[in-house]
Amino acid sequence: MLFNLLQADSIAAAAQALDSVSTSAAAPIPQEMSYSLFELFLKGGWLMWVLLLLSILAIYLFGKKWWMINEASKIEKNFMNDIRDYIHEGKIKSAIALCQRYDSPVARLVEKGIARIGRPLQDIQTAVENTGNAEIARLEKGLPHLATIAGGAPMIGFLGTVIGMVQAFFNMSQAGSNIDISLLSNGIYTAMITTVGGLIVGILAYFGYNYLTARISGIVASMESATIDFTDLLNEPADQSEE
Repeated sequence: MLFNLLQADSIAAAAQALDSVSTSAAAPIPQEMSYSLFELFLKGGWLMWVLLLLSILAIYLFGKKWWMINEASKIEKNFMNDIRDYIHEGKIKSAIALCQRYDSPVARLVEKGIARIGRPLQDIQTAVENTGNAEIARLEKGLPHLATIAGGAPMIGFLGTVIGMVQAFFNMSQAGSNIDISLLSNGIYTAMITTVGGLIVGILAYFGYNYLTARISGIVASMESATIDFTDLLNEPADQSEE
């Protein structure tokens, strides 16, 4: 009797072990994503093309402004000292020619002030300030567009996600009693791609905008310093006669 009970227990244990093995064997094996970047791009839908255009525009704006700011920053350290020497020697034309050698806001600002020498100091300061404001507006032109891309691209990506979720739930409602979890999972998977794309474009545009803003702030500080130096120069005793 005891032998029969032991035999029955061993048979049950073996059956349970076989059942667990078959269950684990039947479990689905997770697979890695095998999609290329272009395939993932296409799965994001038509909003991905909008994000692509925004990314191209952001790269163009950043490259254009970077080149402009880089050129505007090129000026010799002794520029103001040379200007002071020319003005003290009365070489006004030479001072203007030195300013025209540089494609820089600082040089154009000082050139405008030199061209007004002989007029009241208030008129010179007003002309220099107006030139400075015009140069700052020129440097900042296009930055609002880059800031708009930085803020708008993530919102467009989120819009794509919402549209994808709506489509996924709509497909489930149309399936009726034949609801398959893949209908929802595939829709979410596709919808999240637009969010990733929007965040990538927005983050790159955001960092680019802040970088350019910092560079422009440095140029504005140089312009303010040059304005102060030029004003002090006008108050120094000097022979301002023409060559």
